[in-house]
Amino acid sequence: MRFNPKARLNTRRMGDAGRSGARGGGTGGLPIPAGVAGGGVGGLIIVVIIVAVSMWLGGGSSGGGGGGYDDSRMSDTGRYEHCKTGEDANKDPDCARVAVENSLYDYWSETLPAQAGIEFTPEKKVETFTGAIQTGCGQATSDVGPFYCPTDRTIYLDTTFFRDVLQQQLGGPSGAFVEPYVLAHEYGHHIQNLLGTMSKVKTQQGPHSDSVKLELQADCYAGMWAHSATTTEDENGVVLIQDLTQQDIQEAIDAATAVGDDRIQQQSGGGVDPDSWTHGSSAERVRWFTIGYKSGSLDDCDTFAPGAV
Repeated sequence: MRFNPKARLNTRRMGDAGRSGARGGGTGGLPIPAGVAGGGVGGLIIVVIIVAVSMWLGGGSSGGGGGGYDDSRMSDTGRYEHCKTGEDANKDPDCARVAVENSLYDYWSETLPAQAGIEFTPEKKVETFTGAIQTGCGQATSDVGPFYCPTDRTIYLDTTFFRDVLQQQLGGPSGAFVEPYVLAHEYGHHIQNLLGTMSKVKTQQGPHSDSVKLELQADCYAGMWAHSATTTEDENGVVLIQDLTQQDIQEAIDAATAVGDDRIQQQSGGGVDPDSWTHGSSAERVRWFTIGYKSGSLDDCDTFAPGAV
């Protein structure tokens, strides 16, 4: 993946909370659906967990509202202040993260009104951290992995996840497009929040559960973005991502494979138990990412349609 060197980056929706030594959940901890860490993986919550039902959030809204949470006092390290251009993104992984967020914003600001007929509201922030962080969904630690909180419309990401967990523990890929795939998946959860899809989640475990359907749809939405990433323009008509190779797409597919429920259970040394699945099998995750990548259509990403999953 290569960014347009002359493109300007927007860091207004990027933040970094720095390092916290906290490791426990404490009071008001992040409500995790039962069984998400199943398969003998211990306390680790693998990539793209989503708190999908508003009652789990202590009354937060699933329609994109703030839920009363105020993060205005959250300190920021200024980690992204130096990211100005696409050339910065080509040289610096932090700036590449900014560029991917900008591309997702540009893509969905056009696609959601065009395909769904509803107004697009961007995520409030992509917030990186190390150790632990207080969110609109409670306190989260590095063990949680990347996730989207619908209460404060924020994507939270501990950037050590890709090295320490995805690569070292799960044997996943290390390519440059792995993190963009994960960010695009989490952004897919934000789109589900805007569409009201989260209200459909009633069952939380099993190969045909609503939780699995939600996660596979977010994979499909990630594929949709990848489908149009090199043609998506910003408000000034500038294309931010100049080149997306087949190797990049393969890295996304390899990452999707690594975080399938069956793969995680196999890596843990235990047996595969589909009844405990919350995100879908490796094959399903690859399939739905590929559907989105090939079609670029919201309608084709309807994992809640009868017989789709």
